[in-house]
Amino acid sequence: MQITLFENIVNFIKEKFPSKDFIPLHEPIFRGNERQYVNETIDSTFVSSVGSFVSQFEEMMCKITGSKYAVAIVNGTSALHMALLLSNVKKGDEVLTQSLTFIATCNAVSYLGASPIFIDVDIDSLGMSPKSLLNYLKNNAEIRKDGYCYNTLSGKRIKACVPMHTFGLPCRIDELLEICQEWNIKLIEDSAESIGSYYKEKHTGSFGEIGVFSFNGNKTITCGGGGALITNNRDLAIKAKHLTTQAKLPHQWAFIHDEIGYNYRMPNLNAALACAQLEQLFEFVENKRGLAKEYSNFFSSINLKYIDEIDQAKANYWLNAILFRNIEERDDFLKFANNNGVMSRPAWELMHKLPMFENSLRADLSNSEWLSDRLVNIPSSVR
Repeated sequence: MQITLFENIVNFIKEKFPSKDFIPLHEPIFRGNERQYVNETIDSTFVSSVGSFVSQFEEMMCKITGSKYAVAIVNGTSALHMALLLSNVKKGDEVLTQSLTFIATCNAVSYLGASPIFIDVDIDSLGMSPKSLLNYLKNNAEIRKDGYCYNTLSGKRIKACVPMHTFGLPCRIDELLEICQEWNIKLIEDSAESIGSYYKEKHTGSFGEIGVFSFNGNKTITCGGGGALITNNRDLAIKAKHLTTQAKLPHQWAFIHDEIGYNYRMPNLNAALACAQLEQLFEFVENKRGLAKEYSNFFSSINLKYIDEIDQAKANYWLNAILFRNIEERDDFLKFANNNGVMSRPAWELMHKLPMFENSLRADLSNSEWLSDRLVNIPSSVR
């Protein structure tokens, strides 16, 4: 019975990608101006971070997200690091985030000598649960005379909160923002996977003071390696550009730096590829949403749970996700699918189960652990 179920799923996926002998989880597609723009960059010799496509990319990100400012950054992890730095997260501080996330989120927190606190997710959105966040703060936090939020368990300052729009599915970001504002905690949106996703008709990444994106090789929009930081705060945008260019002061010939900086600017070569990809963003998203609809209908017909967008969300469905009944069935399917030419993957290992973060403070993570035992990502490329 189980093998028949797995065969039905694998055969359906193969029907969606009929030209592939082995179907990857998410592969890039280059069918626009990618070669033209990259060649223009090579011909111009401006292949590093100084070049016209870097500025063009930032302008396109502003237009797409509705934000006033965008800063092109070398990758999503660096964008997260910079966002936390700009939010004044310091050594010894704590940052609220999800255990169900990619390691980059927690790595960026660790770069600053801060510690993560893990909050549970909602099962329907896979994103941080406002209920879990509020419950943790009410039971374990207080606002002190200096106006900051402190953890009563550790005595440390809780400086920021980094929810994630998991697999491109928008979370209840407006509720999370309201809670963070009440507790004087900076909200940074980890929108690494959600370019082209909206919640309540507003683009992800644009709710908090800073949002970050990734354009890694497996994302909906890719430039090989790339990231972006968006904000409506002019001072933060200026500071981000300054810090990501080694904190170098403008001068005709002298190399003068006024603080510790970072080599985080996106090269023009990557930006050229990104611009060509962004020109096709809405076409890609509609293509992926069409696949998601077909998946949703199919899995409903065989009584298997498919993770759909929540009410008032419009997801890019970067990665489609399904839920099996238990971890044994999940692992059996993963083995069967991958052995039969269909790449499938479980969710990332939960952060609190990794050796670096196993002693981190955390809320009750029942939803995260339940999902981790059951969730499988299936092929989700633009067709």
